[in-house]
Amino acid sequence: MINSTESGRVCILMGIHNGATDLPEQLQSLADQTWPTWDLIVSDDASRDEGPQIVRDFARKVAPAGCRVSLVNGPGRGFAANFLSLVAQIPDDADWMAFCDQDDVWLPDRLVRGIAALEAVEDEGPALYCSRTWITDERLGNRRASMLYRKPPSFANALVQNIVGGNTILLNRAAVALVRNAAPPVLRVTDVASHDWWIYQMITGVGGVVICDPEPTLLYRQHDDNVIGANDGWRAQVIRLKMLFSGRFSRWNAENVTALTVTEAYLTAQNRDLLAQFAAMRIKPFWPRLRDFLSLGLYRQTRLGQLAMWVAVLWNRM
Repeated sequence: MINSTESGRVCILMGIHNGATDLPEQLQSLADQTWPTWDLIVSDDASRDEGPQIVRDFARKVAPAGCRVSLVNGPGRGFAANFLSLVAQIPDDADWMAFCDQDDVWLPDRLVRGIAALEAVEDEGPALYCSRTWITDERLGNRRASMLYRKPPSFANALVQNIVGGNTILLNRAAVALVRNAAPPVLRVTDVASHDWWIYQMITGVGGVVICDPEPTLLYRQHDDNVIGANDGWRAQVIRLKMLFSGRFSRWNAENVTALTVTEAYLTAQNRDLLAQFAAMRIKPFWPRLRDFLSLGLYRQTRLGQLAMWVAVLWNRM
């Protein structure tokens, strides 16, 4: 495990929107990290509460410890665009980058665990660390661990499923460079379904390393109005089935294909070919669509997920 006195800066990117109620608890959990040298860039997407002022007060509080906090205006295009717009603002001296939600609570070793895992990667290419979470109610009670995925991460999985929780993401320097260069052209042409899903696709698409830590590193607060929320329990599965039949997953896939096509020069030749076949399969008639789907080797992590994917293909909702 890395000693918390070692050098290296983490750039933490946080998007806020009317989150003043839970924001102080999250910010305090950043201050309580055992990794001391970090910067925080907060993008405010037109909040109408005290959130921005809470961030300014926090900046003054942590400045003596050498932690730099800045507040910028968001693009006003939703949470995914808000986070991706932040990527371009990562300072050049950042060694790692982490995403941060406004209403979670990080465990004290969140950064130390992630940095240790990334430092252990021998390959100097892009690498992504993520972890399980403790899913909680609004008061941080009724704690339960998030799903533990058994199948390996890959581009064939990332095309049809996101297993990377954005609130647990930590990127190494090579991965930061990748997403910092790739995000602006994506933002110019489309709104991705979610920033974490796109990053999972990009890291696996270029042949990078994805580390999924089985130990939770934060408390993931659930609200009734969560845009996506934790993917566990029967209620979440019913919601996602409704999304599938309503065509929402199909629209998300279309957005992701557009985003990946814009940045396909970064992908390996094999994954560029897989992307092209996936894009073509989605718009074919029934029998050619089914034939091509069977040949692509796409997979989701659970049996129910696999079944849902088959339904999407058969009902032309992919």
